[in-house]
Amino acid sequence: MRVDTDYLTTTLADLVRINSINPAFSDGSTNEREAAAYVGHALEQLGLEITTHASGPGRMSVVGRLAGSGGGKSLMLYGHLDTVGVGDMADPFGAAVRDGRLHGRGAYDMKGGLAACIGAAKALRDAGAELAGDVLVIAPADEEVASIGMQEVLKHHRTDAAVVTEPTELGVCLAHKGFSWIEVVTHGQAAHGSRFDEGIDANMRMGRFLAQLDKLEQELRGRPPHSLVGPPSLHAGVLEGGSGPSIYAARCRLEIERRTIPGETERQVLREVQEIVDRIAAADDTFQAAVRPTLSREPFEVAPDAAIVRTVTEEAEGVLGRLPSHIGETYWMDAALIAAAGIETVVLGPVGTGAHADEEWVDLESVAQLAAILSRTAARYCG
Repeated sequence: MRVDTDYLTTTLADLVRINSINPAFSDGSTNEREAAAYVGHALEQLGLEITTHASGPGRMSVVGRLAGSGGGKSLMLYGHLDTVGVGDMADPFGAAVRDGRLHGRGAYDMKGGLAACIGAAKALRDAGAELAGDVLVIAPADEEVASIGMQEVLKHHRTDAAVVTEPTELGVCLAHKGFSWIEVVTHGQAAHGSRFDEGIDANMRMGRFLAQLDKLEQELRGRPPHSLVGPPSLHAGVLEGGSGPSIYAARCRLEIERRTIPGETERQVLREVQEIVDRIAAADDTFQAAVRPTLSREPFEVAPDAAIVRTVTEEAEGVLGRLPSHIGETYWMDAALIAAAGIETVVLGPVGTGAHADEEWVDLESVAQLAAILSRTAARYCG
């Protein structure tokens, strides 16, 4: 099978030129609709059966199905549509090519991977590959925020295995961290600044909590690390409280992000935070605080000897001329949702830099290599 590199580069450039910023980063003025329409048309032109799924106004996800003859294993090739905002990027949608690198918002995270999925489907079609199992190209909305697109897609489509093409520098990723967002609110008693006998300062009480949270953070990083993703961690992302300098703060709110490693659960994470609150409250009956989770996503891990891991690793070695490394990533991705749905999942993506940064590019040769690995993996895995 041969990858059409001109088609691949054109497809990637077209995708980068489409503004598909997640609406959470644009005050709701952008969405994935145009990008989904482009991908759907491209896959339809290649002979795939197209299904679209809406998770809200403009929040479109698209699925292309290359039907097999029956009796074989099915495979999902995944690349999400949405990007983060452009920040101070000089030319976010220009898709300029310089020194073998294509620049622009989403080139690396992750339109390079999505283009490789489309390019792999073309390679299979051009080769006249006769597969027993189905190949699905999945392009969901909203991975950058709450994954509402992939959650909707998984209600309608399942496969035996999946390759997620988030950027990994062509390493085979077997694990990534999860996260829990936790809100802590301390409650005080509003009073004029001169009435110390009446006021209870919620901000000062949050300070006590933060001092203990800092100790937990240091203790987390001292725990035995996961072999691929390292130790768990946390940070205080948002802190807000009080209404004026001459008023005792009645309320202070903190948003924590706790990064989890395989084997950790939301329940465990919440218990550790609640224990801090309980200790402080036991020593001071004026301390009142509430803890609640706002969003949690599980970590991901797949066994090195899983069938899809072996297939991807061996096909990557054939394309790259070297054995790819088995790695872990510290960021979260939809791989965890896919694996939780009972789909054997691995992650392999292109080379580049600049995810969520003001300078972003992807290496075009690595995108072509990824497309070749995906097409060969599909041909072998789907039979």
